[in-house]
Amino acid sequence: MRALLLALALMMAPIWAAPAWAVEPDEILDDPVLEARARALSQEIRCLVCQNEPIDSSNADLARDLRILIRERMVAGDSDDDVKAFLVARYGDYVLLDPPLKLTTYALWFGPVAILLLGGFGVFRFFSGGRRSTPAPAPLSAKERARLDRLLDGETEPGTDRDEPGGESS
Repeated sequence: MRALLLALALMMAPIWAAPAWAVEPDEILDDPVLEARARALSQEIRCLVCQNEPIDSSNADLARDLRILIRERMVAGDSDDDVKAFLVARYGDYVLLDPPLKLTTYALWFGPVAILLLGGFGVFRFFSGGRRSTPAPAPLSAKERARLDRLLDGETEPGTDRDEPGGESS
């Protein structure tokens, strides 16, 4: 039983330690107040490689570069807003995990909803289109009915030869 618990604990260790993976010891600032600010800001910045993960928990090289850049700018005296403005100027509003709602970010905010609505509309049209009634075919004329009866009885039509692939004799 003890071995099972130990094995389970070892399997769960990576999940429990996941937030600590990304920030490496050489990135951590000596000033705990600045480090806390840098960690908080790193939670708001999107990893441009991973896309829906903050740079604070990303192992991508670009995320590491951005974490170092944030810390360098904070040591230089920049405020959190200054650092965000610098990153937005360099990478666009997409770098923020919570981009502002403005004309240039409408696609980020409303694009997924629009795609979902268009997809739902397409599915609705696809499935409702099969229920449309098709008009009944016109009834056969007397001449067409007589020809059909002859064909069904196995008689050949005058001027045709059943052995030829084209059906007509030459």
